[in-house]
Amino acid sequence: MPSAPVSETLGRLGASLLALGRIRLELFALDFQEEKERLAALLFWSVLSALLGGLALVFVALTVTVVLWDSHRLAALLGCSAVFVVGLLFGLWRLRRLGDAPAPFATSLAELRADEQGLRDRAAP
Repeated sequence: MPSAPVSETLGRLGASLLALGRIRLELFALDFQEEKERLAALLFWSVLSALLGGLALVFVALTVTVVLWDSHRLAALLGCSAVFVVGLLFGLWRLRRLGDAPAPFATSLAELRADEQGLRDRAAP
């Protein structure tokens, strides 16, 4: 009876497709989690850099104002300004590194393209 081998083949094909779909869904879930963490870090460093940049501008303005005052106030304000500027530069550096991340779901898309190419290669005569 030829129907038994066909049904077995279809069953194996269905099981393989289901396993392939499950694996791709797990990969998508991992990519989604990584993207969520990257966006949270991007938001954190953006807000921190903006706050430190604002504070640095305030202290630079205060420093310029106090330049004409007595002796040691200037050194204290310059020190505070330098600390905030260094924090701002570090935050901007972190933002740039986060911005250079690969496109979201790049791993999942690459695997799906590889699957598609593999299926096309098998179907070609």
